Amino acid sequence: MATALTVDDFARWLRTFATAVHDNAALLTELDSAIGDADHGSNMDRGMAAVVALLDQTPFERPDELCKKTGMTLVSTVGGASGPLYGTFFLRLGAALGVDVVDAPAFGAALRAGVQGVQARGKAEIDDKTMYDALAAASAAYDGAAETGFRAALAAAAAAAAAERDRITPLVARKGRASYLGERSADHQDPGATSATLLLESATAMLP
Repeated sequence: MATALTVDDFARWLRTFATAVHDNAALLTELDSAIGDADHGSNMDRGMAAVVALLDQTPFERPDELCKKTGMTLVSTVGGASGPLYGTFFLRLGAALGVDVVDAPAFGAALRAGVQGVQARGKAEIDDKTMYDALAAASAAYDGAAETGFRAALAAAAAAAAAERDRITPLVARKGRASYLGERSADHQDPGATSATLLLESATAMLP
């Protein structure tokens, strides 16, 4: 059983997320077309392709260095609100990973820091119907299961993100472009919460 995450584990997470985004780019764009700019899928796909290129070209020795560079890459390559939000997530995650051993509690603390960064950047609260809902639920679920080890905690985080994505679907959006639609945003699955769920589901690949 793994007791600490390595830089290779983080690279595997990012590659898996990039594949998930690419495979679901059309879905993300379709969801965004109903309540946003219809570009979430293409924007995220472009950004994660740039992250994969970074992984292919640059050797990293530490997880914190990789996550910080990932955040910078997403800020510079992803358009709209998604670039700053996902970029902030990985920048804050990386900053909190400046430890010698990334054990289960350390990753939980870093995940929490990343989620708090998203909230601070987007000024979102629970039930505003944004990616923050899914991320916050995932972080809380991870913390609740961290004592049982990585595998259970990551699985709990992924399941919580998916459940929260579905729970907020009937709600009226209160933040982001979707909020401009008012009541018409109800019953539309949020694209940001959907991509955030893909992020957490992909994290389970950190442990092969």
